[in-house]
Amino acid sequence: MTEGKTDIRLEGKLGFDKVRRMISDRCLTDFAVKRVESEEFSTDSEVISARLNLTDEMRLVMMFEENFPTTGYIDAIAFLEPLLKSGSVIDVLCLAKLKTLVDTTRRITSFLGGIKDGVYPCLKRLASPVKSFPEVQRRIECILDRYGDIKDSASDRLFEIRRDIRASESTISRRAAAILRKAQEDGLVDAGASVNVRDGKYLIPVNTSSKRKLSGFIMDESASGKTSFIEPTEIIELENELMELHFEEEREIQKILAEFSDFLRPYLPELIEGAAFIGEIDFLMAKALTALDIIAGMPVISTDGNMSLRKARHPLLEKALRKEGRSVVPLTIGLTPSKHILLISGPNAGGKSVCLKTAGLLQYMFQWGMLIPTSETSELPVFNRIMVSIGDDQNLENDLSTYSSFLCDMRDMLAEADSQTLVLIDEFGSGTEPAAGGAIAEAILCELDKRGVYGIITTHYTNLKLYAAQEEGRTGVVNGAMLFDSSKIEPLFKLETGLPGNSFAFELARKMRLPESIVKDAEERAGDEYVGIERNLRKIARNRRALDEKLQKIKNTDKTLDSLTEKYLKEIEDLKSQKKAILDQARRDAEDIVKDAGKQVEKTIRVIRESQADKDRTKEARNELQGFLGALEQRKSREQKTRDDYLDKKQAQLERRRQKKDGAAAAQEHKSLPLKVGEKVRMKDSGLVGEVVKVSSKSVTITVGNISSTMSPDRLERISSNEYRDSSRKQFAPVTQKVDSSISERKLAFKPEIDIRGERLSDALDTVTRFIDDAVMLDVGTVRIIHGKGTGVLREEIQKYLRTIPGLSVSDEDIRQGGTGVTVVKF
Repeated sequence: MTEGKTDIRLEGKLGFDKVRRMISDRCLTDFAVKRVESEEFSTDSEVISARLNLTDEMRLVMMFEENFPTTGYIDAIAFLEPLLKSGSVIDVLCLAKLKTLVDTTRRITSFLGGIKDGVYPCLKRLASPVKSFPEVQRRIECILDRYGDIKDSASDRLFEIRRDIRASESTISRRAAAILRKAQEDGLVDAGASVNVRDGKYLIPVNTSSKRKLSGFIMDESASGKTSFIEPTEIIELENELMELHFEEEREIQKILAEFSDFLRPYLPELIEGAAFIGEIDFLMAKALTALDIIAGMPVISTDGNMSLRKARHPLLEKALRKEGRSVVPLTIGLTPSKHILLISGPNAGGKSVCLKTAGLLQYMFQWGMLIPTSETSELPVFNRIMVSIGDDQNLENDLSTYSSFLCDMRDMLAEADSQTLVLIDEFGSGTEPAAGGAIAEAILCELDKRGVYGIITTHYTNLKLYAAQEEGRTGVVNGAMLFDSSKIEPLFKLETGLPGNSFAFELARKMRLPESIVKDAEERAGDEYVGIERNLRKIARNRRALDEKLQKIKNTDKTLDSLTEKYLKEIEDLKSQKKAILDQARRDAEDIVKDAGKQVEKTIRVIRESQADKDRTKEARNELQGFLGALEQRKSREQKTRDDYLDKKQAQLERRRQKKDGAAAAQEHKSLPLKVGEKVRMKDSGLVGEVVKVSSKSVTITVGNISSTMSPDRLERISSNEYRDSSRKQFAPVTQKVDSSISERKLAFKPEIDIRGERLSDALDTVTRFIDDAVMLDVGTVRIIHGKGTGVLREEIQKYLRTIPGLSVSDEDIRQGGTGVTVVKF
């Protein structure tokens, strides 16, 4: 895969075609859908970085910015480009769409313009050349009302015409009412009848017997034929005048639209750029929403050749497992210039292929410009090409077997692969005789290794595992194993780098209850060397897993101890701070009390001395001192109470704020965004899809095919452009009739004649019932029932039953064919 080419086979093998579809389904405009289809795999790190940054910024906008416009995205280029031609005129619906486009452009540029520099720099740069069009918007608002209709005030002449139309309609209405009253007085029309308006014509419902007594044209007749609907001659003349006014109104509207089109023409290049900008924002929103759905982030672009996927998840597999209530096991994969090929081995259905496809798909998504479901600390290099050999590409027409197809893939890889290539090979070397297949696979692996090709390869061949297990520096291939729980005989779907995997073939054979004698015979035939290698691999893997578990326990213990130590140190510091604050405050309070007490004691002594030990005066001074001490105690209590009240008040205030915030959030969540002209919608009750052509305060008008319908906005829901297109295909698809093969067989075996002579009445009726049901189901035109003449009871009861079935005609057969002894039934 190289830049500028979309390799459909590669995207299908990796599953990226489904990722494209996920993004495309979230697009609101056809422009964005085409952007998804046309976006290419890139080998330019700057282009990739720009795409990723735009998508990541839009992801943050979708997460945190409630005021960002998410509605009003419509396709406008299709009707704007024809207006570049002189003499072309915009229509009313497109004018309403243009109003939506200009308003959406203004809201987006206003939002991004109001954001601080450095917050969303890439989106701000994208929007910086886009212009808003206040004069265009003002002119549109002078022509259209908020419901998308031409205003009376759009021109002076249109105002006069519509005033005359209203006057003429009023005259016609009054004259029709007068004619109706006169006809009722003459007995031509029922007393409770009223004027009917059909297709803009005023019709009088006259009794058919009196229809020639009222001058006019008969336009319709009731189903029963008792009432004729007549358009009076007087009304026709008035309606002709009204029709002329409507023609003049249409001409004036066309004149207004033509003048506006001429005014708009100089702005069209910038407006087309604005429409493309709206489509680009829609494209970025679709990517961002998909990224949020698959919990994706932006990786780091590696500049040193390291490829490090941390906690990587296959987005399609994760989505499928999520529906089943299960979760995917994240993978961690690392490749470096010195260890650039990962050779994964392990049991079947252990996750080898999933690991390979996860790495390939995420690398492709990354170079396409899509965020990937990994840790944001992941690093990915930029490859010039990705080459795969996954699955069975055997082709009978080209005489390609499974192994021949594999060799063709290897031939293509060896022709182009270099150090800037990522190769993905599943089940390396399988499909032929193991010894030869293993040798060829090892030779190819050695050549890829020499070239410095990056790769992820899955295999079962032991010789390839031994090649990867050579001494450090002798090979760029590293072993990887998909872990397996040998006690439960089930895969763990975890990748362990550095060790080769075990196929666990004999263990799986025992789990599937293959006879033990067969398994032991197979082990003997495999040889002690093979069994010993497999046993040692299991032992190494088991010891490694036990060691990892112990290391993990030690790490968890250290982490817990560090956490507790940090917690206790913080509590000690808090206690020291509180102690210091309490002592400082107590010291200040004591100093204040001592100062006040000293002053009071000095005052008391002075008073006693001045009064020369007078008992009353001394007693009064002592009481004053006691009162001062009591006041100190009360002051202390009041200060404590004040602090408690203050804390309670603050807590209550915080609680009220939290409740208010929760209520506002809930209200915002349930708030529905209004629909706009040009958006695609679906009827909730019927599932029909259409396009919004008019919006009023209480209703919305949509077009479904060639039919317009007005309804409440509550009955509609906004949908994406892809949903609209898919539903439209199903909605207006030609009806095809499918006939079950069993019905065709029954029709061929069906005989249009049945003989029930000699049967009891109840049995005969059952037989006839089934016979008629089969005839109806098989669409038979005529059948004959032979019941004989006898007493006539059987004939009478059968014909009585048949006449209760709608859609049948029942008669006796011709006298020459059996007469009353045979009943003929025609459908």
